[in-house]
Amino acid sequence: MTTPESGPPEGQAETLPAVAPQLRALRRRASLTLEVAARAAGLSPAHLSRLETGQRQPSLPMLLSLARVYGTTVSELLGESAADRDAVVRSGDMEPTPAGGWTYWQAGSPGRGMQALRVRVPHGSQGDIVRVHPGEEWLYVLKGRLRLRLGDSTHLLAPGDSAHFDSLTPHRIAAEDPDGLDLLFVHTLLQSPTAALCLGPHTGEMP
Repeated sequence: MTTPESGPPEGQAETLPAVAPQLRALRRRASLTLEVAARAAGLSPAHLSRLETGQRQPSLPMLLSLARVYGTTVSELLGESAADRDAVVRSGDMEPTPAGGWTYWQAGSPGRGMQALRVRVPHGSQGDIVRVHPGEEWLYVLKGRLRLRLGDSTHLLAPGDSAHFDSLTPHRIAAEDPDGLDLLFVHTLLQSPTAALCLGPHTGEMP
């Protein structure tokens, strides 16, 4: 069972060359101590320290939460800067970034009011994490099938299907099939340091 602070083994830290140093640099730019930043993001100081040193990989909820705490975007946490902003993002410029078992590709310009990502979701990863945060989300299934839990309802989305919802609604994302899932993910970037991004693992199985 996954918890909000769990992640892949420490030996996988080398897959995150850009994220770890960015987390520390952006925290210091925001003039926040490790303890204050961790508390605002709903993490323990020890876990945030492991994220900053690359000993643990951040999940998408962690990246969203830290982006709000530091007043920045997921793009910048992943190593891109506002100076790199361009209206067109070429497929050859989209570098994969593994984090928390998922893989992300930037699908939009950094520093915008919305964050666009292409996401690879392997089967069985982060499927027990309940997410709650301010703003809106739009998901579009590219490949595979998505099992989306919204509040008390469960939806199975096939390629070409999409979902657009208020992300204060508790939600869970999981790949239905063993081959995993590819999707487009767009969310609004509302600054809310006190938002609770993860409620933690659900105690029962996703129906």
